[in-house]
Amino acid sequence: MLKNRRAGQDGLGWNSPNLAGPDALSLSSPDFPSEGPIPMVHAGKRMGGQDLSPALTWSPAPAGTAQLLLVIEDPDAPTPAPFIHCVALLEPSVTTLAQGALDADSPADGVHVLRSGMGRGYLGPAPIKGHGPHRYVFQLFALATAVTRAVGGSTLKSAKPRDVVAAAAEVLARGRVDGFYERA
Repeated sequence: MLKNRRAGQDGLGWNSPNLAGPDALSLSSPDFPSEGPIPMVHAGKRMGGQDLSPALTWSPAPAGTAQLLLVIEDPDAPTPAPFIHCVALLEPSVTTLAQGALDADSPADGVHVLRSGMGRGYLGPAPIKGHGPHRYVFQLFALATAVTRAVGGSTLKSAKPRDVVAAAAEVLARGRVDGFYERA
């Protein structure tokens, strides 16, 4: 019944008017090629993975950047909007994240991990059985103004992920890398 149902790319943070900006950050991962397969170690535990966030690297943020916003979404989830696998706020001087840097209990220095679609921190790929390959979109936004509260006034710690993403504005630069994962 859900085989052909997918959220679609329109609902990605990347396509939100408040996150529009120049595509000037070159985001990549040494753990998977752009538009390539994401290794099992980065998948969700129920898939046999370790929920280990992949390493990421990007070009330095432009002058005037107050904060970086990292959003990881699955537009192929059979949900009304893409499923959010991670939301994190980063210091503007950060240009790399090692594997596991988005762990809820021990994030890397300069990383503030927020709520995701279920829980807090990085949630690895875990598509439903028989749903085919899912795309995971890693999006990084250099913000001129730091996000301190979510839409609706919630604190960042308690806010829903989409409310944090909606609160971001004035994007100075952004970058994206997509990977794929298919349940065996």
